[in-house]
Amino acid sequence: MALKKRNIGRLAEKLAVPAEPGLTNAQLMLTNHDLKPVEPERRQWGPWNFVAFWVADSFNINTWMISSSMIVAGLSWWQSWLCVWIGYTIAGCFICLTGRIGATYHIGFPVVARSSFGIWGSLWPVFNRAAMACIWYGVQSYIGGHCVYLMIRSIWLSWDRHKIPNTFPESSGTTTADFVSFFLFWAGSLPAIWFPVHKIRHLFTVKSYFVPCAGIAFLIWAVVRAGGVGPIVRQPAKLHGSELAWEFVKGVMSSIANFATLIVNDPDFSRFAQKPRDALWSQLFTIPIGFAVTSFIGIIVSSSSAIIYNTDPIWDPLDLLEHFIDDGGSAQRFGVFVIALAFTLAQLGTNIAANSVSAGTDMTALLPRYINIRRGGYICAAVGLAMCPWTLLTSSNQFTTYLSAYSVFLSSIAGVIISDYYFVRRGYLEVKELYDARKAGPYFFGIGIHWRAYVAYIAGIVINVVGFAGAIGREVPIGATYIYNVNFFAGFIVSSGCYWLLCKFFPVPATSDRWMEVGDEVDDIRVAYNEQSGSQEFDDEQPEYKGSDTKMA
Repeated sequence: MALKKRNIGRLAEKLAVPAEPGLTNAQLMLTNHDLKPVEPERRQWGPWNFVAFWVADSFNINTWMISSSMIVAGLSWWQSWLCVWIGYTIAGCFICLTGRIGATYHIGFPVVARSSFGIWGSLWPVFNRAAMACIWYGVQSYIGGHCVYLMIRSIWLSWDRHKIPNTFPESSGTTTADFVSFFLFWAGSLPAIWFPVHKIRHLFTVKSYFVPCAGIAFLIWAVVRAGGVGPIVRQPAKLHGSELAWEFVKGVMSSIANFATLIVNDPDFSRFAQKPRDALWSQLFTIPIGFAVTSFIGIIVSSSSAIIYNTDPIWDPLDLLEHFIDDGGSAQRFGVFVIALAFTLAQLGTNIAANSVSAGTDMTALLPRYINIRRGGYICAAVGLAMCPWTLLTSSNQFTTYLSAYSVFLSSIAGVIISDYYFVRRGYLEVKELYDARKAGPYFFGIGIHWRAYVAYIAGIVINVVGFAGAIGREVPIGATYIYNVNFFAGFIVSSGCYWLLCKFFPVPATSDRWMEVGDEVDDIRVAYNEQSGSQEFDDEQPEYKGSDTKMA
């Protein structure tokens, strides 16, 4: 028995990731290399890297179709496009608000959340984000598999899901050809997870050049084949009055909801910024412009498809490309191959940015002794495969509705974090204390869980929960529906306002009496209790502390 325990202990030591010497067991549950503030050598993201990141992220299948869903709901093309502009501009503002925290203090979302939710209380929002990322990784990979299917079929016409013997039951939601294509995409994504975050910026740079060019080529190709832009651009809105107004509001909110997860975890990327301003204007302008251009291309291409095939518009670009394969020669199939390759790269970049890195960072915080971002990314990929995403995308369920609706509940997390940083602490964080597991630490709040944050978080959920039930088919009061129509704002305003009020009446430690960001002091921090190098020392600049659950260490 003793030998078995020793062997298990040796295995555990081999699996453990490198850690700073001198850490206590509690600290080993709070930090590793990927969770610590990014040192200057790894701060390699300049403003153009953020531009490339968001241009690359904007060109994906989901963005392409977001305007189409609004047109189907009854808006005209220009009204849906206006929704995109407004929605993504607002989302860009929220991105900059959370991204500034990471760009200033060079810490990711799991560590940022500790200042508001508490050292151990932050694990719940982190777990929520990690679970969502794993699920979406599988879903986005299955969509990427459809892109791979088109690439293969443009070379070999015999690669047809209707002709290849299908070993899956009809109720499964997939076929042998689709599964093989999905697995090829999934396996091909694994090498991209290996690279550290500060280096994968090169992937987004390549994607930002190649994918938009392919999207524009697809636009020109479709318009030329149709002999014009199609009937959608001449179609008026199908709704009027209050119905039109509420549908417009829902269109704006759907654009913001599409960004709910990225709003929360933008610090995971902005912490690699060379300077805080590198993550400000580059994100604020690129996000609405990039997503609006992609949506416009989607509108025009889908409109053109109605003329080309004399049918209802084909809103899924992958379905339209499959039609192009069926009615074209070798030259047309080559064009489909190139465009499908671009969409494959688009899905890969989006999956790495929005899901793999995010899940990896979050899992690092959940078990830092044994998981780093790379290992977390591979765990995310394994979960994405094991969850059989094709079963979640069958037309007989409302999985996408559930996920989209659930994502807006992240607005409560964003509300607490933004309120804590901008209104309660006024930009002041004691970075070293965010890795302190002692009860006397300013972010421990007595039991490691910040009750004010959780009260505000639950309040932000409660305001939306009845309307959420209505969104998934339950009958609810009309007032709850109206509130849910502005779901992100409702959750954000209630949670942020509630948190600020609670901290006003029940003050928290480590706050400043004036605006004070001290990110310039963050260099190569050592978090061991007996280690003083890298700690923050502010003599005359020390802010006034207001109130406390505990005494300062």
